[in-house]
Amino acid sequence: MWLAILAGSAGCYALKLAGLSVPRRVLGNARVGHISNMLPVALLATLVAVQTFTSGTHLGVDARVGGLGAAFVAVLLRAPFLVVVALAVGVTALLRLAH
Repeated sequence: MWLAILAGSAGCYALKLAGLSVPRRVLGNARVGHISNMLPVALLATLVAVQTFTSGTHLGVDARVGGLGAAFVAVLLRAPFLVVVALAVGVTALLRLAH
C-alpha cells in the first residue's frame, strides 16, 4: 500500500516538474495556448459523460440523463451555476422518485 502511495506521489511530482520545465517559447505558441485553454473543458465533459452514462462497468441510461438534460437547458438559458446544479439535482431526484 505504501509503495503505491509513494509511486503515485513521485509520479505527480515528476509530472509537475515536467510542466515547469517546458521552455517559455513553447508556452508562447498560440496552438499550445489554445490546447491548454480547451483541455480542462474536454476533461470535464468526459468526466460528466462517464459519471452520467456508467454504473460500475455497465453503460446505461437512468435518471441522471434527465438531470443532465435539465442542466443543459439551464445553461442554454444562461442560468446561474447554482441554479443549474440545483435544477439537475432536483430533476434527477424527481425522476428517481417516479421510477
